[in-house]
Amino acid sequence: MKLNTHLMKSVGLLLLAFLLSGLSSCKQTQKKHEKYIGLQLWSVRDHMKDDAKATVEAVGKIGYKFIEAAGYADGKFYGMEPAAFADLVKANGMDFLASHTGQAVPDSSNWDEVLAWWDQCIAAHKAAGVKYIVQPFMDKVGYESIEGVQRYCDYFNAVGEKCNAAGIRFGYHNHNNEFKDIDGQTIYDYMLNHTDPAKVFFEMDLYWITEGGKNPVDYFNQYPGRFLLWHVKDKTELGGDDSVMDFKPIFADAETAGMKYIVVEVEEYNFDPLVSVEKSLDFLNNAPYVK
Repeated sequence: MKLNTHLMKSVGLLLLAFLLSGLSSCKQTQKKHEKYIGLQLWSVRDHMKDDAKATVEAVGKIGYKFIEAAGYADGKFYGMEPAAFADLVKANGMDFLASHTGQAVPDSSNWDEVLAWWDQCIAAHKAAGVKYIVQPFMDKVGYESIEGVQRYCDYFNAVGEKCNAAGIRFGYHNHNNEFKDIDGQTIYDYMLNHTDPAKVFFEMDLYWITEGGKNPVDYFNQYPGRFLLWHVKDKTELGGDDSVMDFKPIFADAETAGMKYIVVEVEEYNFDPLVSVEKSLDFLNNAPYVK
């Protein structure tokens, strides 16, 4: 049974203090985390709101090698200047590799305004040393008509071109609605076919594509090299008793997919979020099919 919110928060604060104290003797005997695996900080979103610095320190102690942010706004990350947040991440043994952010597709009336927002956004990410910017959503325009999907494709190509000029790659992260059909065409397939591979990559969320009724491996084979980042996710923490994912055949095609980095994301929990993300990392570090 899942913990109630108040209990989870209390347990989380105790766990955070425990991790930061460095007094855990069992931690000294655990298997060393050697694989280059990152965490999407949305997984610990409540802890980030309560104390971002302490949470980043805790994530580093757990053993993650890089983070993907979900807290960019107004030129800052979690309220910190780009260099300051990047230094915090580095000081805790991790790289600031990727970030989720974005804007809904503009029309002719606000195109210049939105693209100016992207100029500021890209500059902040460049100052922080980020290599990948990923937009994790579309508004209803992208789900109601093929014309709307095309608008997003044109928009993402324009943003990707701006990112490329700054030495950053731009990508799109799916949920499950992208696997619905409009006028006989699957939205996700249309996006893959109408975005420029040199400008737009795809961060595949393995759980959400499965929930959408599709097989990730089919996409790897049909669109090789397009999926540079993976969100490795399950119903709750990876390897949990309520797991619905079979990752082994998916990882067997990692090279075909073009996968460079594994990003863990946990959105629902059976434990405190920090416990869930630690269990998830331990699961991947002990999975023989994860290189």
